[in-house]
Amino acid sequence: MPHLKIRRATLRDIELLVAHRRGMWRDMGYKNKKPLDAADPVYRRWAKERLKNGELVGWIIEVSQKPVASGCVWLQPVQPRPGFNGGGSTYAHHPEQKSRGGQPYLLSMYTEPKFRGQGLAKKIVLESLRWAKKEGFSRMTLHASDMGKGIYEKLKFERTWEMKLDLKPKRR
Repeated sequence: MPHLKIRRATLRDIELLVAHRRGMWRDMGYKNKKPLDAADPVYRRWAKERLKNGELVGWIIEVSQKPVASGCVWLQPVQPRPGFNGGGSTYAHHPEQKSRGGQPYLLSMYTEPKFRGQGLAKKIVLESLRWAKKEGFSRMTLHASDMGKGIYEKLKFERTWEMKLDLKPKRR
């Protein structure tokens, strides 16, 4: 494989992160362009705000200086519970976040089709796990797509059981 580099995402990468997230949704079966078009500016604002305040951390893999894969960790707000006291050491570095709890949540994993099957997603997951451990977090969560499930299982992520109820009737 040509020269590979993994680096932290910055605000300058926001358009790439938006494009990769859109590609992720498309590859998971969301083919209708209209909701994807509507989601892009919403995610752009959401991600930009969180990159600025440290609640979102991203990684980009470049092959021969071309970005080909990315993934992010969002410090997802969660309620205190036994064994969880509100977050890792990250909050000590961000005074404006001291009162917030959070748990690393892996999201927006995407690899350009031409570069799949080469372990790039695994590299991003491992980098995010290293970061979370270094920051003092004890757990990372995610929702796995069918495409990504195997990667997470090999890395010993355990299945949990969530339930949902859509409150708005679905249009047919």
